[in-house]
Amino acid sequence: MPNLLVNETSPYLLAHADNPVDWYPWGDDALHLATQENKPIFVSIGYSSCHWCHVMEEESFENETIAKILNENFISIKIDREERPDIDKYFQEVYSLMNGRGGGWPTSIFLTPDLKPFYSATYIPPTPKYGMMSFEELLNVITKRYKQDESLLKEKGNEVLEFLNPRKRKIEATRLELGIESKFTEQAKSIYDKIFGGFGDSPKFPQASTYMTLIDFYRFSKDGNILSIIKHSLECMVRGGFYDLVDGGFCRYSTDERWLVPHFEKMTYDNALLCELYLKTYIVTSDNRYKSIAFDTAKFILDYMSDGELFYSASDADSKGGEGEYFVYDYDEALQAFKNAGIDDPAMTAKQFDITKNGTFEGKSIVNYKEENIPKYDIAIHALKDLRLKREYPFIDKKIILAWNAMMINSLFLLGQIDESYENRAKVSLAYLIKKLYINNTLYHSTINDNEPKIEAFLEDYAYLANTLLGAYDTTHEKNYLDFAVILANVAIKRFYKNYEWEFANGEFSTKAEIYDISYPSSLAVMIDVLLKLDTLTQLDYGKIILRSLERHSHSLMRQPISSPLMCSAVSKYLHKYVILRSSKENMKNFKNEILKLNYPYLLTEINDDDNWSICGKGACFAHASNFNEIKVELDKLSITNF
Repeated sequence: MPNLLVNETSPYLLAHADNPVDWYPWGDDALHLATQENKPIFVSIGYSSCHWCHVMEEESFENETIAKILNENFISIKIDREERPDIDKYFQEVYSLMNGRGGGWPTSIFLTPDLKPFYSATYIPPTPKYGMMSFEELLNVITKRYKQDESLLKEKGNEVLEFLNPRKRKIEATRLELGIESKFTEQAKSIYDKIFGGFGDSPKFPQASTYMTLIDFYRFSKDGNILSIIKHSLECMVRGGFYDLVDGGFCRYSTDERWLVPHFEKMTYDNALLCELYLKTYIVTSDNRYKSIAFDTAKFILDYMSDGELFYSASDADSKGGEGEYFVYDYDEALQAFKNAGIDDPAMTAKQFDITKNGTFEGKSIVNYKEENIPKYDIAIHALKDLRLKREYPFIDKKIILAWNAMMINSLFLLGQIDESYENRAKVSLAYLIKKLYINNTLYHSTINDNEPKIEAFLEDYAYLANTLLGAYDTTHEKNYLDFAVILANVAIKRFYKNYEWEFANGEFSTKAEIYDISYPSSLAVMIDVLLKLDTLTQLDYGKIILRSLERHSHSLMRQPISSPLMCSAVSKYLHKYVILRSSKENMKNFKNEILKLNYPYLLTEINDDDNWSICGKGACFAHASNFNEIKVELDKLSITNF
């Protein structure tokens, strides 16, 4: 008999509806029942494309013995972290505080009925291993401890909450200085992997915001070492494994330092950000390889992860047969496919794509290459794609998440500056997103299919949507985009800016907005960038909010800027200032490609009726020219004098 999750719309929650565990969705019913029956609460947080979430479900939540213990002694609540990032963020902070390290998924939290956390873990095995007791043993220990010493557990929970929400926060401020750019680049160089690209050891995440910040600083400094780091890393990322050479699109991260063995799930936000990154790298290098990857990544999202207007959240790491089964190849089947495709030397082609008898992942091979210009490349990839067509595609979570859609639409607007067909696609998707998730002047976080959205938007949704609207304005110069960005920014300030600090959410759990780029760039950093642009483009004054927001975190930012790439970028933008390039619509169209390649990175554009060119700051213009080459010289001067 299904549990109460059967009434939910989240695919992740619905996937647990037939577990023998009596799962509840997060809400008053579950919390009241815990109080009424005086039972501890077990909160399990995950998401549909999470491999270890599937493992824990199969091992423990489908286990009748474990389910019986949970049902008799706990109120069990299942949460989709993509649907409720506010609750997830709160409990990730709880986990980090209790364990002294960052968490992950699945997240397993035990609470008293009044929501005092007393034990936390991530994946818990069904049998003792990894230095952990089994899940069944843990449940029995907690059950016994709760019955014998409930007050002690509540006391521990109170201590956790005291540390989590101190009454006074010590603020260390320091002066914001232009040296932050050189400090950031030096720190990036020190952790850069000179052999395999990327930063640090395994597991390796793409860290798109680090590279995009480096691109901006390269455009100022023309430091060839910065460009080498960017190019080498981006080239290593797309040799196969982390990047899917067959279907296109990037996986979540690489489990090894070589970018070979990924966690096979593909997230819309990663692909949106990497699409933007490769396109920006193309703009500064004019290397068509980067442009090709950007367009191929967009094609993957449009072909596999779209309903025609908007974009789904993620595709699964697992498929029928196990983790990564859809993506990997048996040596003999690959050879036969190459032979059927008319390739004269199938064994040589297999070798060129690193497809071997022993394989690179559980006896099978992940397609990748080490040499350039492989003969019959396209024919071989097509043959491998034909093999995949016979397989079951991994599950796709069709949730529409506002912030993630905004990221993808922003990338489409950027692509539209190279290929105009993408501009129209971006405009259609943006209009549909607003229609779907901005209802009666209220912005919502997510929905699925034709269900009415219920969860109101968080700071990330306001920030990323406003940023995309400004990207749309910069591309199309249609003022309605700018006007709506102002509305969203003002509502966000009213809702999330309290006592000189920004909150990520302030509903059931109030959580501070982070300066760090974790799964994707900090929503606080994106919002500050939005305010910096609006402060320049409009008559509105956001200066005090911007300064106070940056000063609040100035000590961390100036000491360790590499930890917060987009916030570091925001400091640089605040110090250098955005400028506006103004001219006629015809000039903007005729010099579109040249404008993209201008050295000054913090450049906005506006159209007027003047065939001349102007460079303007907030409220006034300070440089004028009759032709583009003259204005380019003025902007180059600005780059040199400001770095």
